[in-house]
Amino acid sequence: MRRVAQIIAVRPEKLHEYRELHRDVPPAVLDRIRRSHISNYSIHLLGDRLFGYFEYHGDDLEADLALMAADEATQRWWRLTGPCQVPVTEAAAGEWWATAEQVFLME
Repeated sequence: MRRVAQIIAVRPEKLHEYRELHRDVPPAVLDRIRRSHISNYSIHLLGDRLFGYFEYHGDDLEADLALMAADEATQRWWRLTGPCQVPVTEAAAGEWWATAEQVFLME
């Protein structure tokens, strides 16, 4: 299993909308996430930063994320959530959610 932590900023004027969208995530989007071998997925908010965490149980995260990106329901969802977000300054070129380095783990 691979743990993934990611960070992105939320536009302050879109915070309410972002929260409301996540009160009712479309079942097809959740299904695609599960079929991409992702579990224990959560998003947390601190100030204007969103912190996402998930556990990946597959063999090829990049391929599974590409399948997710090609999914029509997911694309519709991202058209709703995308305008609420802005990459953080630490994001690499072309990176939307910046992946955080794990520096500690206690199991």
